[in-house]
Amino acid sequence: MKKISHHDVEIGKTLDYCQITGSKNLFEAIDLGFQPACSALITRETLREPEVYYPLRLMICPESGLGQLDYVVDGKTLFPTDYSYRPGISTPIRDHLDLITQEIIKLVNLQPKSLCVDVGSNDGTLLSFFKERGMLVQGVEPTNMAKVARKENKVKTIQEFFTEDVAKQIVKENGKAKVVTFTNVFAHMAPLGEVMRGVSRLLDKDGIFMSESQYLFDVFEGNQFDQIYHDHVRIYSLKSLVKLLEYYGMEVFEAQRLEGREGSIRIHAGWKGQHKVNPDVKKLLALEVEAGLFKESGWENFRKGVERARDEFLELAYKAKKDGKKLVADSCPTRGVVLTNYYGLDTKLLSYVSQIPNTEKVGNYIPGTHNPIVSNEIILKDKPDYILILAWHYSDYIIKNWKAKGVKAKFIVPLPKFKIVD
Repeated sequence: MKKISHHDVEIGKTLDYCQITGSKNLFEAIDLGFQPACSALITRETLREPEVYYPLRLMICPESGLGQLDYVVDGKTLFPTDYSYRPGISTPIRDHLDLITQEIIKLVNLQPKSLCVDVGSNDGTLLSFFKERGMLVQGVEPTNMAKVARKENKVKTIQEFFTEDVAKQIVKENGKAKVVTFTNVFAHMAPLGEVMRGVSRLLDKDGIFMSESQYLFDVFEGNQFDQIYHDHVRIYSLKSLVKLLEYYGMEVFEAQRLEGREGSIRIHAGWKGQHKVNPDVKKLLALEVEAGLFKESGWENFRKGVERARDEFLELAYKAKKDGKKLVADSCPTRGVVLTNYYGLDTKLLSYVSQIPNTEKVGNYIPGTHNPIVSNEIILKDKPDYILILAWHYSDYIIKNWKAKGVKAKFIVPLPKFKIVD
């Protein structure tokens, strides 16, 4: 498989060219300063030890339409073996992944015993839904979530980072894949060329490649700076995905702008000419250009919106502290680490971050700000005055649940625009 040099990057160095086209004509979208790796949770034992901070700056390439970080952190640092993302514990996420399987099966009339491979498969939740519908499944997951997938969901999982060699291994053992999925992981993988060569090895002639990830357009329109973190080496526009896949003889034939997670893009792609291209692909490409997504002036307005939301929140936070009110946070998504650090929410302003009981994050501390992560049962006993919803993209669901339990606090939804819900 031919290697394209600028698709592979050097880890731990400044990335001053577009990872898709190789162009050096980049401009700065926003600089969020130096921040710790979001997944590097602090333990009680490491609370007093030094932390490593990395530059966090998003750059835009007008030629490819790609948003990318200009510094690449080693994936082994970002996704250690004890990385603790478990989609299976979240009802909204489970429902979403179930829906993905239904839509893929319907889209290409997928037949039972077809091989479905999920890259970055976590605890195997997505593949468990394919398995329930009679498909053969194979997960690829570098962290210990692979063990959870095998034990709890009975999903065959290779515990490694996805590479061309892993793809060869899967083909040797199972044959080519009819479906290869990347749900909120395709943007995380720094060695883009290695990943795409693997996909090319793995995908059957009429197979489909599905990627769902945060969408540059929604980041842009919704002040979603908290989608920018070291795990997300790239933030894709549709334009950038189209250009990338062209290098490998593939094309996008379906593109959907999703409301879930407050804006994601899901694309279905395959070998060029194998699938009928939906006219909506062309329409969305045009919409990106019309919105000014690839212009510096548009991102200047984005930065102003981010600063406005931050200032409105901090005004409330300092007033609450002055008035003796208690401010806490609920939910502990990765993106919440960016927000707490960019806003400077140390323990003097934010007492703690609550999380679903008995999950891996409970008992640890937020990197940088060192807010303790505690079981959310404390909310009922503590009765705080304000609750900051860090998983604000699920705020309606979270607030409804707390109100049903009798919580009387005021809820703060920080983005896309700062608001207080009584």
